[in-house]
Amino acid sequence: MAGPAVLPVAVFGCRPRVAGGVCFLEEQVVLHAAGAGCLRLHLEHKWHNFIPGTEKSRGVRALAVSPDRRFLAVSEGAGEQPVLAVYELAAERARRRKVLAAEGLPARQAVSLAFSPDSRFLAAATAPPEGQLTCWLWEKQQLAAAVRVQAAGDGPCQVSFNPQDNTQVCITGNGFFKLFKYSEGYLKQMNLQRGEPENYLCHAWLSEEEVICGTDTGKLSLFETGELLWEKSLEYRKPPRKPEEETTIEYESGVAFEDNGLQQHSLPQISAVAAYSKGFACSPSPGVVLLFEKTSEKEVYEERQEVWEAFLVQLPQDLFSTEPKKSSRQDITCICFSPSEEMMVVSTNKNQLYMFTMFSTKLIREKISYFAYMNFPLHSNSITGLDMCIWKPILATCSLDRSVRIWNYKTNTLELCKEYQEEAYTVSLHPTGLFCLVGFSDKLRFVSLLYEDMHVFKEFAVKKCRECSFSNGGHLFAVVNGNVIQIYSSITFENVTNLKGHTGKVHAIKWSEDDTKLVSCDTHGAVYEWNLLTGKKESECVLKTCAYSSISLTYDAKIIFAVGSDQTLKEISESSIQHEVPAHGVVYTTVAVARSGRLVFVGTSLGAIRAMKYPLTLKKDFSEYQAHAGAVTKMTVTSDDQFLLTASEDGCVFIWKVYDKECGGVKEEQKHEYAEEVLIMRSDIDEKSQAILDLQICVRDLQTESDYELRLKDMYCEGKIKALEETFTQEIDSLKTKHQILQEEKEKQKLQHEIQLSELMDKQAKEVQQLESDSSQKLSMENEKYQELQVKSQKMEEEYEKQLHNLEESKIKALAELKEHYEKKLKHKSVLLEEAKQNMRKQIEAQKETEKQIYEDGDKEILELKDKYEKQLLEEKESNIQLKGEIGVMNKRLNSLQKELKDRNRDIEEMKLEQQKLQDIIKSLEKDILALKTDVKERTETILEKEKHVYDLKTKNQELQNFKFVLSYRIEEFKKQIESRENDIETMKKQISEMEAELEKFRKESIELKLNITQLQQKQRATAGEVHKEMEKRQNMETLIKRFKADLHNCVRFINDSKKMKDGIRELYAKYVHQPDMVEAQAEDADLQQQYKKQQEYNERNLAVLRKKVMKDKEMQHTAYMRIMQENVSLIKEINDLRQELTVANAQVHDLQSALRLNKNKKAIQDTAPSSELPSGPAVLRLNPEMESEKIIEMQQLEIQYLRDQIQEMGKALSCPGSVSFSQKSS
Repeated sequence: MAGPAVLPVAVFGCRPRVAGGVCFLEEQVVLHAAGAGCLRLHLEHKWHNFIPGTEKSRGVRALAVSPDRRFLAVSEGAGEQPVLAVYELAAERARRRKVLAAEGLPARQAVSLAFSPDSRFLAAATAPPEGQLTCWLWEKQQLAAAVRVQAAGDGPCQVSFNPQDNTQVCITGNGFFKLFKYSEGYLKQMNLQRGEPENYLCHAWLSEEEVICGTDTGKLSLFETGELLWEKSLEYRKPPRKPEEETTIEYESGVAFEDNGLQQHSLPQISAVAAYSKGFACSPSPGVVLLFEKTSEKEVYEERQEVWEAFLVQLPQDLFSTEPKKSSRQDITCICFSPSEEMMVVSTNKNQLYMFTMFSTKLIREKISYFAYMNFPLHSNSITGLDMCIWKPILATCSLDRSVRIWNYKTNTLELCKEYQEEAYTVSLHPTGLFCLVGFSDKLRFVSLLYEDMHVFKEFAVKKCRECSFSNGGHLFAVVNGNVIQIYSSITFENVTNLKGHTGKVHAIKWSEDDTKLVSCDTHGAVYEWNLLTGKKESECVLKTCAYSSISLTYDAKIIFAVGSDQTLKEISESSIQHEVPAHGVVYTTVAVARSGRLVFVGTSLGAIRAMKYPLTLKKDFSEYQAHAGAVTKMTVTSDDQFLLTASEDGCVFIWKVYDKECGGVKEEQKHEYAEEVLIMRSDIDEKSQAILDLQICVRDLQTESDYELRLKDMYCEGKIKALEETFTQEIDSLKTKHQILQEEKEKQKLQHEIQLSELMDKQAKEVQQLESDSSQKLSMENEKYQELQVKSQKMEEEYEKQLHNLEESKIKALAELKEHYEKKLKHKSVLLEEAKQNMRKQIEAQKETEKQIYEDGDKEILELKDKYEKQLLEEKESNIQLKGEIGVMNKRLNSLQKELKDRNRDIEEMKLEQQKLQDIIKSLEKDILALKTDVKERTETILEKEKHVYDLKTKNQELQNFKFVLSYRIEEFKKQIESRENDIETMKKQISEMEAELEKFRKESIELKLNITQLQQKQRATAGEVHKEMEKRQNMETLIKRFKADLHNCVRFINDSKKMKDGIRELYAKYVHQPDMVEAQAEDADLQQQYKKQQEYNERNLAVLRKKVMKDKEMQHTAYMRIMQENVSLIKEINDLRQELTVANAQVHDLQSALRLNKNKKAIQDTAPSSELPSGPAVLRLNPEMESEKIIEMQQLEIQYLRDQIQEMGKALSCPGSVSFSQKSS
C-alpha cells in the first residue's frame, strides 16, 4: 500500500542557543538551526531547504560547516543517545554521510564542533565540568584522539582548529584556555596557563598564531602562541538616542530607539566573537556588536565601528512592540560573515536573526550603524494558535510571546505582525482573510486585518479563551468559555446560542462543511456532535479514560478523528469508536484530515509528523517526518489539499507540500485565483493623502529653492571660471617662455653630447684593435699546446693496449688451475655421499621396526581409553536426562517470569501515566503554593505595618497621658463649645428630616418611571410584532397578486375563443375565490388572536415580576430607612444621657469649688500639715469629671462624623437612581 508523503517547502522559525547556530554557505545562502534540524535559506530568492534531524530528535545543540562549505556536522539529542552526524551539502537535498560513535567514550552530547582546514578532521567538545575533547577522522568513522578537559564549573565551551594548521586545536571554557597538538594518535597540550583563571565564553583565530578570547567580565584577551599579548576591558554599552527623539519613540528606517531609563551600570559580558580579514567583531552587551581593526603602525587592535542592533524593523507592514526596550536587549549568541565579508549575520537568544551590510555609506559616514531583520521577525515562544483562510494564501499564528502574525505561504513572507499586552491563546481567520478572532488572557477580540496594521473592532468578555473558530461561511463564530461553547453572529455580534453539556474543559471544536453541525471534545473524554439549528446534541461518544486534545472532520462530517492522552488515533462514527490505531510509544497531540478524505495527518509530542492513508489499519503503516523540536500544538490542511501547515512549542511554523503516491506522484496544482483586496482605515487614507499633499508642497518648495540655488551656483561658477581662465592664460604664457628657454638649453646639450660621442667612438675603435691583436697571439699559443697533448695521448693508448694483453694471459692460467682444484674436491665428496647413503638405509630399517612396536602399543592404549570414555558417556547421558528435566522446570519458570514481566511493564506504563497526571497536579499545586506564599508575604508585611502603627499609638498614648494634667484648664472652653455643637446637631436633624422627605419623593418618582418604561417597552415590542406580521401579509399579498396577474395574462390569450376564456375564468375563480381560502383566513385570524393573547399573558407575567421586584426594592429601602431612624433615636438617647451626666458633673464641680473657698478661709487658723491634707481629696475628685467630659466630647465628635458620612452615602444613593431614571427617559 503506497502511503502519502509530505515535503517541507518553508520554515518560519529559528532555534536559539546553538553553538555556531548561523553560518554562510554562499554569498546569499544562510544556514541556521530550526526545529529539529537545519534550514538553508536564500536571502534574495526566498527559497527554503530543510535538513531534517534524526528520528526522535530533540533539536540541534551545535553545528559546524567545513571550510570548503561542502559538509555539515550536527550534534543533536535523539532519545537517550546523543548523535554526531555529518551531512553532504553538495546535492539539492542534503544527505547524511556518516554517524560518529565510539564504544570507549561516555554517551555525552557535544556542545561545540569544528572542522580542520582541509575538512579531514572533526573536533567535538562535550559540556564541562567533566568535559572531553575528541578528534575524529570522520570519513573513516575513526576516533583519532581523545583527551579529558577539567573545568572550574559549568558554562559554555568552544573548540576550533588553527586556520592554517590541521593538527593544532584550541579549546576554551570556564577557567581554561588550552592549545593542543595532534601527533601519532594523541593530543598534547602546547601552552601552560598562567595567572588567574578566567571564564572564557568564546574565542576566534585571527591568524596562524593569534587567538582572541572574550570573558564573562567584558575583557578581551589576545594570545600569541599560547602567551597573553594584549588585554582590553570593554564597558557595558546601551543604544544612544537621537536628539529629535527625546520625548517619543519613533519607528523610522527600520530602527526604534531606546529610553534613557535602561540600566547604566550593568556588567559587560562578551557572548560572541568572530574574525574577518581586517580584524574581529564582538558583542560586549545585549544588542551591541563592536568592530575592531588592526592598525598598521602599532600591532594593536583599535575600535573602528560600533554596530547596534535594531529594536524593530519597519517592513511593508507596520510592526509594533509593546516593550521596545526589552526587545532591543537580546543577547547575541553567534556572529558570522559572508564569504566576501560584505554582510554580517547574528543570532540572538530570542530566536531572532539580524543582518548588517558591512561596506555601506552609513558605515563610512557615521560611527554608529544599525542592524536590520534578516527577512522578518520570528516567534520567540510556544505557538498556541494556527489557522488559514480560503480567499487568500495566508495563515495566522499567535504565541505566548504576545504577538499575532499573518504569513503568506506562497511567497514565504510575513505580511502583518503586532504585539499586545496579554498572552494570546488562540486565533481564527475569517474565510475572506480580512478579519480574525484572537483569544487573550483577559478578552476575546475581533480584529480587522488592515493594510499595515491590526485594528481591534470588537471585544467580548470571554477570559482565557483557549479555542475559537469561524464557520466555513463566515457568518458565525464559535467561542469556548470554560465548558460552554458560545455561538456568535459575525455580522451583529449577538450571542445566538450557548451549547452546554461538557463537564470538562473544551479543547477543540470543528464546523461541518455546511455549518449546520459542530463537533467538540473535552478533557473528560467526551466527543459531542451539536445541531446548530436546534442547539441540542445529536450524538455523543464518551471515554472517560482519555483526555482529548484535538479532533478533525471529514468533508461529509460523517467520520470524526480524535486524539488524546491514551496514545491512540480514534475513528468515531454513529456515536461509537469504529477503529483505534496505536501510536507506538508516543502521544498524539493534534490531527488533521485532507478535504478529499484519503489522507490523515497526526502530530506527536516529540515533534514528528505522521502521514496515513484512509481507511486506517492497525499495522505500522505510515510515513513519519521529524521536523519540530517540541510537541506539535496545531495542524491544518489548506482547502485545496496542496499544503499542510504545522506549528509547535519550539516557536516554528512548517509549510509542507502534500504528495499522494497512490494518485501517481505530485497532485496537480489547481490554479486558484486568490483575492487581493485589503482593508484600510479612512483615517489612514486621509493621513496619507494629507502627507502626499504636504510632500507635494515640500517638493515644489524644494524645486524653487533648488532652482534658486542652481542659479546662484551658476553665477558663482561663471565668476570662478573667468578667474580660472585669467590665471590659466597667465600660467600658459609663463610656461611658453619656460619652454623656449628649455629648448635652447636642449640644443646646447645636444651639441655637447655629439662631441662626447665622437670622442668615445674613437676610443672604442682603438680598444677593439688592441683586443684583436692580443686574441690572435693567444690562439697561436693554444694551438701549439693542443698538438703536444695529441702526441702524449697516442703514447698512452699504446701502453694501455700492452697491459691489457698481459692481463688476459694471466687470467687464462688462473682459470686452468682453479678447474683442476675443484675436480679433486668433487671426487672426494662423491665418496662421502655413498657412505652416507649406506648409513641411511640402515637407519630406515631400524625406524620401521620401532614404528611396528609403537603401533602395537598404541592399539592397546586406544582399547583402554575406549572402555574409559564409554563409561563416561553413559554417566553423561544420565546427567543429561536429569538436566533436561531441570531445563523443562526452568522454562516453565521463565514463561511465568516473562508473564510477570509483561504485567509489571503494563503496571509501569500505567504508573507512568499516573505519574504524569500527578506531576501536572503537583505543578498546579506549586503554582497555588507560590500564590499563597505571596499572600503570606503580603500579610506579614501588613502585620508589621500594623505593629508599627500600634507602637506609634502607644508612644502617642504616653505623650497624651503626660500632657493630660496640663490640658485640664481647657475644659471650660470645651463646655462653651458643647453648647454651640448642640445647636449644630439640631440644625443637622432638621436637614436629615428634609433629606428623608426628598428621598421618599425620589423613590416614588423612580418607581413611576420604571413602570412607564416597562409599559413603553411592552408596547414597542407589540407594535414591532404587528409590523412584522403586516409586512409578511403584504409580501404574501404581493406574491398572490403577481400570480393572479400571470394567470390573467394567460387567460387574456384566449380572448377570441369564448369557451377557453370561460374555462380559464372558472379556473381563476376556483383557484383564488374558494371557500377553504376563507376558512384559512379565519384560521389565520384565530391564530393571530391566540398569539396576541399569549403575548398579552407574557407581558402581564413580566409586569407581575417587575412589580414584585419593585415591591422588594421598596421593602429593602424601607428596612434601611427604619434602621437609620433607629440608629438616630439611639444616638439622641445617648446625647440626652450625656447631657444629664454633664449637669451632674457641673454640680460636683460647683460643690468642690465651694469646699475649696472654705478651706482658704480656714488657712490662717489651721496648721500647715492638716491644711495640706484637706485639698488632696477634692483635687483627686476634680480629675474624674475632667476625664469624663473629655470622653463625652470625643464620643460626640465620633457620632457627628458618623452622621455626616451617612448623609453623604444617602445623597449618593439618591443621585444614582435618579440618573438611571433620567437616562431611561432619554432612551
